[in-house]
Amino acid sequence: MGRHDRAEDLVLTPRRYDESDVRIRPGKSSRPRTKTRPEHADAETGMVVSVDRGRWGCVLGGDPDRPVVTMRARELGRTPIVVGDDVDIVGDLSGKIDTLARIVRVGERRTVLRRTADDTDPYERVVVANAEQLLIVAALADPPPRTGFVERALVAAYVGGLTPILCLTKSDLADPAEFSASFADLDVPVVLAGQSEDLSELTQILGTKLTALIGHSGVGKSTLVNRLVPDAHRATGIVSGVGKGRHTSTQSVALPLAGGGWVIDTPGIRSFGLAHISPQNVVAAFSDLAETIEDCPRGCSHLGPPADPECALDTLTGDAARRVHAVRELLQAVRTNDAW
Repeated sequence: MGRHDRAEDLVLTPRRYDESDVRIRPGKSSRPRTKTRPEHADAETGMVVSVDRGRWGCVLGGDPDRPVVTMRARELGRTPIVVGDDVDIVGDLSGKIDTLARIVRVGERRTVLRRTADDTDPYERVVVANAEQLLIVAALADPPPRTGFVERALVAAYVGGLTPILCLTKSDLADPAEFSASFADLDVPVVLAGQSEDLSELTQILGTKLTALIGHSGVGKSTLVNRLVPDAHRATGIVSGVGKGRHTSTQSVALPLAGGGWVIDTPGIRSFGLAHISPQNVVAAFSDLAETIEDCPRGCSHLGPPADPECALDTLTGDAARRVHAVRELLQAVRTNDAW
C-alpha cells in the first residue's frame, strides 16, 4: 500500500474483518482437572511419633528401627494428623537423611484424647490418637496434688475410650494413701513412681500397649520418662518457687519401650478444658450406669438432688451406688470449673 493512499483504506471494515485477525490465548484452566485420585495401593502403614512444623516423624509398621520423615499429601488438605495416628505412606521410605515421604491416608481413630483451651472454648484439640491407656502423672508434693486436674483427666480418658491409670510421683515426700483414696470407687489403678520406687510394676502395666502420659508441669513427668526410656533425653526441669513447674516438654512425642510398648510424652498441661463433654458422655462411659440413665427424665444432669430429684442413678445400691457418688464428683468438677 502506497504512502499516499487514503487513511480510510487503512481501517478494517466489517467486510474485510474475519476471525483470523484475532488471536485468543488459551487459559490455564482450559482443560478441566480430573477428580480421580491415585489409590496408592503400594502405600505402607506407619504410626506418627512426632509432629514439628509441617513435618511428621513416623515409624513404618510400628518398628522404631524404621523411621521416616513425612509431609502431608496435597489431597489431604488440612486434615489434622497427631501423634499416635495410623497413616499410609508413599514415596522415599528409606529413612535416609534429607529424604521426605508423603502421608496419603489417615486411618480411623480407635481412641482420642481431646481437650479445649478452657470450658468456654468451642474448639476441640486432639492431643493424642489411638492410645490404649492414659497415665495421669501427679506429684504428692512440690507442687501439691490437685484432685481437680486428675478428675478432668479421668473424664477425658473415659469419654475418649482410654483406660486411666494414676501415677503418683515424689512419694518419698508425702503419704499417697489419702490422695489415692479419693478415686478408689472408680477402680482406677494407682502406681507409685517416686525416685526411690522400683518401676517394675509400672513397666508391667505399660506392657506392649500405647500409653499417653499427661500431667501438670513440674510433677516429674519428664524425669519419669527418662527412667522408662533412658535414651529419651527429655529435659528435666526445676520447679519454680511459686509452686508451678516450668514446661520441659514442648511437643508430644512417642518413645519406644524395651518391652515393645510405646509411651507418648505430652507437654506439661496448664489448661485442660472440657467444653466438648456433656454429663451424658461421662456417665455413658460406665457400662454399669449407662443403662440406668435411660430412665432419667429429659434434661437430667445426673447430679442428684436437689438439682435432679428424679435421677434414676439414685435407685442403685451397693458398689454401684458408690460408683455413682464417684462419677458425680467428676461431673461436679467439670461443672464448677474450680481452680485445678
